[in-house]
Order: sequence, then C-alpha cells, then structure tokens
Amino acid sequence: MKRAFDIVISGAAIIALGPLILALMAWIKLDSPGPALFRQTRIGRGGIPFEILKLRSMVTDAEMQGGYVTQVADPRITRAGALVRRTSLDELPQFFNVLRGDMSLVGPRPDTPMQESNYASQDWQNRHQVRPGITGLAQARLRSSATKEQRLSLDLEYAADATMRRDIIILFETVRTLFTRETV
Repeated sequence: MKRAFDIVISGAAIIALGPLILALMAWIKLDSPGPALFRQTRIGRGGIPFEILKLRSMVTDAEMQGGYVTQVADPRITRAGALVRRTSLDELPQFFNVLRGDMSLVGPRPDTPMQESNYASQDWQNRHQVRPGITGLAQARLRSSATKEQRLSLDLEYAADATMRRDIIILFETVRTLFTRETV
C-alpha cells in the first residue's frame, strides 16, 4: 500500500510541478556555472547505495570547499540556491527517486556513505530497515534545526513504527512546518 501511495503521489507531483522544476533548473543554470541537477550517492534501504537527485543549490565544487553540513551564510550557496534551500524546492527532483523505488515520500533522510561513522553499527542498520524519504519525522518536527542526536532518535523512532497512517500525519506536519519555520 505504501509503495502504491508513493507512486501515485510522486507521479502526480511530477506532472503538477514539472513546469516549476524546469523553470528552477533554467534559473539555476543562468545563476551559476554547472549542471542544474545535483547528483550524489546516498544510502538506501538495506544499506544499498543509490544516486539522489536535487536541484543544485551550491557552487559546483562545494564538496571540495567543505563538508556535507552547511552553515549559516555558507559562501558555497548560490543566489538561486538560497531560495530553493529555504523553501525546500531543491528536494523536488526526489519525486523521481521515489518513482524509481530508491526513496519513499516519508522516511529518514538518506545519508551519504561517509556518515556511517557517525552511527553505532546497530543504529545504522535499524535506520536503514526502511526506505529513506523526501521528508521524515525529524524534518516534520524540527526542520533543519535538529541536532544529530535528535535526528537519529526520531529516525529510529520512525523506523521502529513505520505505518501508512503515520506517513500521512508526517506529510501534513511537514507542510505545516514548511510554512512556519525558517531554515539554513
């Protein structure tokens, strides 16, 4: 049921938001050199790597200039990137990841392979028992203000009790949070 829900909602989102995604891609290309889409290896369900898609919000060599965590007023963020990050529009291409089955609408945000060292082995395994999501419990409740410990706790809580009903609640909480909290 969850997979069917993911397919229907992500397919509808791609159709409805396709013009916006294309317009944002054009703006990103005009704003700074490099591709409009950012692709990066992330870890999915069962520890299987996949390539995540995002609208590029940083300069093309951002990973060479710093780590995977951004700071307030990070100089690597482009002008277009500041808006797409603040509004979470950079996440829109992940609906394609959901269609492919790499991700779900709801689940823990996918980590990079380098982040495995931040976890106890059992926590890493438990966190990856479910598909990663475009949004999750940590994003719905704390947006990007969650500490690593809070994020892990909420991700493990979700992985231990992932239900369709809970996913729908998290989706509504995410929408509410998007319109009431600021992000980095």
